[in-house]
This record gives sequence, C-alpha cells and structure tokens, in this order.
Amino acid sequence: MNEQPKKLDELFAPSAFSVSPNYFQIGDKYARTIFLATYPRYLQTNWFSPIINLDRVLDISVFILPKNTATVLKQLRDQLARLESQAMEEASRGKVRDPMLETGIQDIETLRDKLQQGTDKFFELGVYITIYENSLKELDETENKIKGLLEYQLVFPKPAIFRMSEGFNSTLPINDDHLNVHTSLNTEPLSSLFPFVSFDLTSDSGILYGINTHNNSLVLFDRFQLENYNSVVFGKSGGGKSYTVKLEILRSLIFGTQVLIIDPENEYKYLSDTIGGSSIKISVNSDQHINPFDLPIPKPDESPADVFKSHILDLTGLLRLILGELTPEEAAILDEALIQTYAIKDITPELDFSKLAPPLLSDLQNIMEGLTGAESMAIRLKKYTQGTFAGFLNKPTNVSLDNRIVVFSIREMEEELRPIAMYLILNFMWVTIRRTLKQRILVVDEAWWLMKYELGANFLSNIAKRARKYYAGLITISQDIPDFLASPQGKTILSNSSIQVLMKQSPSSIEVVKQTFNLTDAEKYYLLEARVGFGLFFLGQNHIGIRVVASYAEDQIITSDPRQILEIEKAKEEWAKLRG
Repeated sequence: MNEQPKKLDELFAPSAFSVSPNYFQIGDKYARTIFLATYPRYLQTNWFSPIINLDRVLDISVFILPKNTATVLKQLRDQLARLESQAMEEASRGKVRDPMLETGIQDIETLRDKLQQGTDKFFELGVYITIYENSLKELDETENKIKGLLEYQLVFPKPAIFRMSEGFNSTLPINDDHLNVHTSLNTEPLSSLFPFVSFDLTSDSGILYGINTHNNSLVLFDRFQLENYNSVVFGKSGGGKSYTVKLEILRSLIFGTQVLIIDPENEYKYLSDTIGGSSIKISVNSDQHINPFDLPIPKPDESPADVFKSHILDLTGLLRLILGELTPEEAAILDEALIQTYAIKDITPELDFSKLAPPLLSDLQNIMEGLTGAESMAIRLKKYTQGTFAGFLNKPTNVSLDNRIVVFSIREMEEELRPIAMYLILNFMWVTIRRTLKQRILVVDEAWWLMKYELGANFLSNIAKRARKYYAGLITISQDIPDFLASPQGKTILSNSSIQVLMKQSPSSIEVVKQTFNLTDAEKYYLLEARVGFGLFFLGQNHIGIRVVASYAEDQIITSDPRQILEIEKAKEEWAKLRG
C-alpha cells in the first residue's frame, strides 16, 4: 500500500525540538536566541556589520515599526516636563548641576524640533539573533564572541531566558515578532544598523568598466593611475571574459593606449579588423614571422650589457621550452652557444648593437654542431631549422607592432607548439615595449597554455612584475583557475594585479576561488549562477558586483557570439548588394 504524501510542514520540520530555559535543541544542533537590549547615545555607521560577517551560523531578524509622530511628541513633552521639574528641584536645593540631566533635556528638545519640522521620525526597533552550534560549549563561546563585538560598540545584548521558543519563532523568515522586545530610536541611529555598505569605484577620469550592481553607480577609473597596471580575468567558458576585456580594449583606444593581444582562438580578429588594427597569423605555414633573436634597443638609462644579458635570459627560457629537459652541463653549453651565435654577427654586450642584424635559429644550430656536448641539442633544434617546423622560428622578423591594436592569432598552430608560440610572441612584445616607452596593454588570453610550463609561467610572472616600469599593463585571462593558482608564478601574477575580475565559475573550481579571494557563501553562489557579463570586480581591498554594459555599436564590434557574428556578416552582404 502506497504511503500518503506528507504535508509541506512535515517535510520541513526538524526531527526533534526541545526547549530549555536558556537554549533549545533543533535536531542535533544547539541554539540560543539573544536580543539587543540597550543602545548608546551615538551609534557608528556600519556597527552591525561585524555580526553580519561573522563566520558562524546565525539567523537574524530586524523588526522596525514606525511610531505615530503626534504620540511621540506628547511623550517627549511629558518627559521634558519631568526632567525640567527635576532640574529646577535640584537647583532649589543648591545641588551641583547634573550634566546627564542637562544632556537629556537638550536631546529631547533637539528631537522635538526635528519631529515637528518633519525631518525625523521615530520607530520601535527589535533585533533578535539566533545562534546555532554543535555543542553547548561552542554555543557559549559564540554567544560570548557576539557579546564582545556588540559591547565594544556599547550595545548590550541579553539572552531570551525562558522565552527561547518565542525567540526561535521570531528569527524564522515569516515576519512574526513573538518576543516583542523593542527600543525606541529615531531615523539617524536606526539607519546605522543597516549593513549595506557598498564601495564606489568611480574616479574623475578613466574608462567605464561597467555598472556597480550594489548601488547602480559607474565603475569608472584609469588603470594607469593604480599601484600597478595589471589585471586578471577568471571565469568559465561563455561567462563573458573575452567580452569584458574587448570592451576595455575598445574604450582604452580612445585615450591613445596601444593594445597588443595574444589570441589563441581568433576571438579578437573581428575587433581588430573593424577598427583598422593589424592581425598577424603565426603558424607553421604562415608567411608572417618573428625572429626570437631580435634584440631590444637600450634606453638612455640602460647599458647595452644589461639589456643583452636580460635578453639572453629570456631567450634561454624559450630555447629550454623548445629543447625540453637539459642537464646542468647542457644549460651551460647553451649559454655559451648563444653568446657565440651573436658574436658571429658582431653583436657583443660591450658594443652598440642597435643597427646590427640579429642571427637566426639556424646560426645557433651551426654553432652547437661544433661544440662538444651540444650534439643532442643540435639534433633537437634541427626540427625547427630544417624539419617540419622550419617555417615557424627560423626566419627574419617581417611583422611590425606599429599600429594601435595588434592581434597575434595562433589558432592554426599545432597544440604542442602553442606554448612556444605564446612565449615567442610575448617575448617579441616585451622587446618592443622595452624599446620605446608608451602607454600599452598586453592581453594574454587562455594564459593557462603558457602557465602549464614552468618556464612559460616564469616569463609571464616576470613581465607582471616589471611591466609597470615600461608603462604597460598585463591582462591575463584564464578559465583553468585551480591550475593557474596552484603554481607560485600564478600567485605572483595575482598579487601583482591591481584589478581582479571573476566571472561565472564552474563547480569544480569554485572552492579554490572562494578560498583564494575570501568570498562569502553568497558571493560563491552568485558566481556559480552568474549571468553572462555579471561578476565580481576587485580593486585593492574593495570589491563589488559588476554588470558589464556595452552600447549597441560596441556590442556589434566586440561580440563573440557566433550567431550574432553571422547575422552581422549577412547584414553587411545585404547592404553591399543594395549599394552595388
């Protein structure tokens, strides 16, 4: 025989409920309700936030009941008469004046004036807190902690002794006050109770990043006025990461910022083509090439020797990525081979090399073939100089960064070569950045490709630390957050990024995100369920909810939605037919 379906209240009811004078048990939890009994003369703004943000399980109810102004005025008049009578009686007896009595008279007169002018109102306030713990000992400890936080503000709570059942019912989300323990407060101190303190991220200059979802203010500022100019953007695929960054790129161009982009999935080409930027395709079969041996030109405050040594270190990182594991002996031979390779082109640390043609990868291979102990490395390089990948690294540079936006597409690059290609492009950008001082933004999308390898992660983190010196900001975008933050280099990039943006997160990564960014449970669930274009925006110690908003024209340029792109292309074709 089938059981009858249970009533709704039976489904929600706890397995057991017992009440004692100063606590109650609900299931296997111990609970206690306390109420706020007395308040000080002045209350600081946001004084209740430490309780709201306490890392404990609490139910909090706040009951606010407006009082009739005429009734309050009559009560104040009667109270004022009593206080003035008391003051006169004490004066007639020759007693020293009582400051507390005089202060009370002044407060009542001020409050009466505000009520009569309609600039203030009176309310009855009841605040109840139910604490839940696993044991009586933990319950007492949490109650003492809450009391300490409140009494520090001169707010004194009391337990609802012999009224625990009424206290529990009063903190249920049913808007029913069973305790009826109220204090009379006027508008100003009452407003200080509300914990909704939101930050404005608005300055006098900069670009619009979006709308503050807490208070609908504008998130507007200039990243180049921050402590450093870097940012990170994390989120699952389809959450709006690239859309958010493309919108910033588009708006940054208005202020003359040059933007250099590594684009693994061809998401930025349409944006670049629309506004007259350069799109460079790097692949094995491409006729566009970057020579990793290109040297930066020393600035006036830099010595050629320092620039040369720094470049050798960066180039060594790329070559070790190409060659794989090296023994200590091979690493030393590689360093010597690089110096000899530049020397055959008359490039040495002591001389001005700004006008000399750099060597190629094949020159390094030739040098290695003549060095004892370098035979294995020479064989491994052969694939990149004469073999399958010869068209990739062994050509003189024939691309330029002389445009306001330059996009390097590596979508057609084989997966095993993507980290090498990203390192190569990033090094080429870095050489250019060090060559001429200019306000720039570097965008590395799908940075996890590079972060998978220690050498690539080291290079990217070094740029994050040094970019500010060259007036550049690094934007690092990734969806693989746990792996990104698992490495010391990932944490370095994060700590050197003034701006941190979290878009929609996947369940598999949300706990890492919560712990890293110290999110509340509400923020955690917000990121799990965030709509496209919504997220959390961190700037220094502050963070807010953000909604990324683009105009219609901007949206047409930066969209990554394939359906929308096809519709735009179709509209263009139809317009061309009408004109033709």
